[in-house]
Amino acid sequence: MLFPKYRARRMRASTNIRRMVRENRLSTDMLVYPMFVTFGKNKKEEISSMPGNFRFSVDLIGDVVKEVESLGIPAVILFGIPKTKDENGSEAYNPNGVVQQAVSEIKSKCPDMVVITDVCIDEYTTHGHCGVVSDGKVLNDPTLELLESMALTHANVGTDIVAPSDMMDGRVDAIRRALDENGHIDVSIMSYSAKYASSFYGPFREACSSSPQFGDRSSYQMDPANSLEAIREVNLDIAENADILMVKPALPYLDIVSMVKSKSNLPIAAYSVSGEYSMIEAAGKAGWLDRERAHMEALLSIHRAGANIIITYFAKEAAKIINN
Repeated sequence: MLFPKYRARRMRASTNIRRMVRENRLSTDMLVYPMFVTFGKNKKEEISSMPGNFRFSVDLIGDVVKEVESLGIPAVILFGIPKTKDENGSEAYNPNGVVQQAVSEIKSKCPDMVVITDVCIDEYTTHGHCGVVSDGKVLNDPTLELLESMALTHANVGTDIVAPSDMMDGRVDAIRRALDENGHIDVSIMSYSAKYASSFYGPFREACSSSPQFGDRSSYQMDPANSLEAIREVNLDIAENADILMVKPALPYLDIVSMVKSKSNLPIAAYSVSGEYSMIEAAGKAGWLDRERAHMEALLSIHRAGANIIITYFAKEAAKIINN
């Protein structure tokens, strides 16, 4: 296998040869499209820091999901923006909340669409943290009860997969028990197993108005310096009967995606977060790179690292490119 008898470029010589020997391929089957649902009627509000992404009111979201379905994308994940917020995020577990209504609307129009719902109260609290707050501290165990209630209200209206993103200890086990005890044995849990305290979440927090009003989330989200801790978190979620493991963010943590893939035979999801999307959008707008190629290269790298489920704000455009 030495030059000049072996020439690696022979396998790159033409488009069709490259197609034949390609090791990884993107498919619409692996895409999940994140959507923001808000209160009111006939609302379609573009998110300024995430061009091409919108907040939709419940009455519009079903038709948007029809478009997503027509592109061959099998799943959406929903995030709610309530009309009112309070200390304990009560709208998160309101049976008639915006996400609960949106699930019903989507299932009535697209019954085969896999609906995933974010289970975390940060978007619904006045303080912007992912748990119950007392004396400036985020309390773990009291938060579990709220997450159980939130997951149950989602399951009751037809959610297929609940996705706890709060990073409280023990939340997968608590939610699994609550679902099973209430007859929802077929509702899956996609756990945000390794969710880092990342600077790449900024545009999302603008979309949901969910920035912490004091401190940060470093006491419950993971330290970006740590990798072995991710495996400990993953092992805990496996023991608590998670169905899908997620790494978030994706691009700055491809090594973590690869590690998790090597340690588990469960499906691996990676969330290509808002900051990843927006920095490519900004660079593309400035003419510094080819926007579409950069997005697709990023998604391919996430899949190559080991993710077989990719949550991405570029999902609709990626599906069109793949389908062509």
